[in-house]
Amino acid sequence: MDLPCGTFNDSYAKDMAIVRTRTQWVMFFMLLAFMVFLPFFLARERPDFLFLMNLIGVSIIAVLGLNILTGYCGQISLGHAAFFGVGGYTTAILMNKLVAASPLAASLVGLPVSLVLSGLVAGVIGVFFGLPALRVKGLYLALITIAAHFILRFGFVNWRSLTGGTDGMSVPGAQLGPIVFASDQAFYFLIFTVALIMVFLAKNLVRTRAGRAFIAIRDNDLAAEVMGLNVFYYKLLSFFIACFFAGVAGSLWAFYLLSVHPDYYDLMQSIMYLGMVIIGGMGSISGSIFGVIFVRGLDHLVLVYTPALSELFPAMGAKISAGLGMMVFGLIIMLFLIFEPRGLAHRWQLFKASYRLHPFSY
Repeated sequence: MDLPCGTFNDSYAKDMAIVRTRTQWVMFFMLLAFMVFLPFFLARERPDFLFLMNLIGVSIIAVLGLNILTGYCGQISLGHAAFFGVGGYTTAILMNKLVAASPLAASLVGLPVSLVLSGLVAGVIGVFFGLPALRVKGLYLALITIAAHFILRFGFVNWRSLTGGTDGMSVPGAQLGPIVFASDQAFYFLIFTVALIMVFLAKNLVRTRAGRAFIAIRDNDLAAEVMGLNVFYYKLLSFFIACFFAGVAGSLWAFYLLSVHPDYYDLMQSIMYLGMVIIGGMGSISGSIFGVIFVRGLDHLVLVYTPALSELFPAMGAKISAGLGMMVFGLIIMLFLIFEPRGLAHRWQLFKASYRLHPFSY
């Protein structure tokens, strides 16, 4: 990483640090303070934005996992929403059984146990569907992950004794000891606390031996195998990590909505997650955050301004409402693939370089 002019690393600890300079520490704490006070302002002025912020937080967790799988390890997945759903259903089943057995235990340990267990169950199922990754890649792997999506969704719909089928399942409210998460504002702090932890884990994971192995496999899996890497192990590990992140995100979303239903986890959601990775920047943790904020914000703007377009074109009002969001999303993906294939993260790197190297920007 480029450092500001006149700043040097004189120890390995400084070279490995994520936040390196005093200015960066100040900006980091200013960002934290902004995120802490933001929900109080939104609850008073724009309560609808709190839902959007919670959706962004949950999406960041899910997209971080997908970026590790696709952006760092090069294994494409179009079934991410199904593993998101596995996390949601695991939470619903676990919490209903736990509340029935011991309401006190559910209130004390139900939330953290559900988050971890949902991630683990989704990760194990992800490993099972990742087994073909040793033999296939590219389009063929994408088709296998699409098959995984429909297989899992078939289970959500038809395993009625476990999942409730097309009726879905209710989820008990989230509680951690005396703290009850019963409002959008309370969930905001829960979701973004978990999101901050997952960002920290992802940022450090990609700097470990496993992260370097993922990058080597992405660049050339044959060369990585010749160098002695266990390619099959690291591919399965990337599937486990990606699905673990999706399971945790699905668990949070189930607690937030107080229900799970097969319609929450359709194929379009998987495509949107992949689009967020592309727009934000593949192989970038910060890119995952940028991509989620950009796509979710754009989707919200389309939702807000669609009624105005419907009034301008009354003959096409219903059609515009139904298809404008997907049209805009598809157009944005095309433009990014043509003009900025490295995503918003690349733009961010260029911006940082322009002021860090000042006055020697050349």
